[in-house]
Amino acid sequence: MPDMLVKLYDLTDLHGPLCRTKGIGIETRRPSPWEKSILLEWVESTFSSAWALECETAFAANPPSCYIAVEKETLIGFACFDCTRRNFFGPTGVAENARGKGVGLTLLLSCLHAMRDGGYAYAIIGGVGPAEYYAKTVGATLIEGSSPGIYDFGLTRKAPAPGSRT
Repeated sequence: MPDMLVKLYDLTDLHGPLCRTKGIGIETRRPSPWEKSILLEWVESTFSSAWALECETAFAANPPSCYIAVEKETLIGFACFDCTRRNFFGPTGVAENARGKGVGLTLLLSCLHAMRDGGYAYAIIGGVGPAEYYAKTVGATLIEGSSPGIYDFGLTRKAPAPGSRT
């Protein structure tokens, strides 16, 4: 999956999506330090252990370089930045039962606005699945030759079978 590039100096306004989700009872905010274990357990059980490990690095920053979406005191989504690598957005995910409510867009824009406010002019969305979504919502463009990019390295590759030659 390729990476995409977003111009942070030309972002969609955050106020509208934030008000829409807040209007239906969804709060989008940065997590508090004491919520770290709850968030990481949820990300691992809902998505993957790899995403939970990436999300954990968000807590090395103060405030954490991630946002969460909460509905009725229940975690329903998360989005991170500066975790996989500096200037990268992701990972991000929304619970299946909360999709279609604008949560993903609010989380995405919250992170991208925070990145812009932190001094970045561009952001990289790494290893995108829904490229059309990112192109439509934030004007992201594909980075040619970026697949597999940084995601094909080191210990994440499958080890060769015993007795095989590489």
